[in-house]
Amino acid sequence: MLGEYLNKVRKNVPLVHNITNYVTVNDVANVLLACGASPIMADEAEEVEDITSICGGLNINIGTLNKRSIQSMLLAGKKSNELHHVVLLDPVGAGASALRTNTALNLLKEIKFDVIRGNISEIKTLALGSGTTKGVDADIADVITEDNLDEAISFVKSFAKKTGAIIAITGAIDLVSDEERCFVIRNGRKEMSRITGTGCQLSGMMTAFLIANKNPLEAAVASVCMMGLAGEIAWNHMQEGDGNATYRNRIIDAIFNMDEETLNKGVKYDVR
Repeated sequence: MLGEYLNKVRKNVPLVHNITNYVTVNDVANVLLACGASPIMADEAEEVEDITSICGGLNINIGTLNKRSIQSMLLAGKKSNELHHVVLLDPVGAGASALRTNTALNLLKEIKFDVIRGNISEIKTLALGSGTTKGVDADIADVITEDNLDEAISFVKSFAKKTGAIIAITGAIDLVSDEERCFVIRNGRKEMSRITGTGCQLSGMMTAFLIANKNPLEAAVASVCMMGLAGEIAWNHMQEGDGNATYRNRIIDAIFNMDEETLNKGVKYDVR
């Protein structure tokens, strides 16, 4: 059961190197601590190779992209590949600008990623080489629904085969897939989209789960289910007068308090 994957994170306390979004860097660090991992946030080119060498995995997030951090991403990613560490790409906003799109595509060319995690518009942009997003959010035309689910599953398996990476698409319906199995996950709350950074937090946590566990696909699934379930639990604890700032904190608290039994009972997925 997926709860075992959480236990291994807490037992092993994986150290995660994050080159991530300035908007959400604090929340990413706190979520990693909440799930039992340990974060390092470092994006200076002169130190990223040293930093990533002492970690078990690297989380690259292009949410607040600049030319200096691009160099750091390439240096850290190549060093992580050399050391056979877990590497995750979160292509935030790919499709919104030429810089973001071209950077994400070049990272895919230069670095071997174990996981690529984003919304459907970002992943389609990487697969097609171009696309559109609504800022850093998915274009409404790309939303995965029950009506287009079979098509989306076929797409994600094909992209997983092409890249050799696990593909995790998060949204109202989450898909986590390699080229053979796609987990269709229905945990979460629509209100999570009103908080900046739940996706960034998930990317950090997913990296930790992959470092600590031997089955990368199911480790990625466990992290997606855990984030969605935390959103459900947090919403149930909301009180009159609470807003999205409180909801953000309650999600982190729900992750901190999550245990194997709660996760096993709360997951909602099927395999296609």
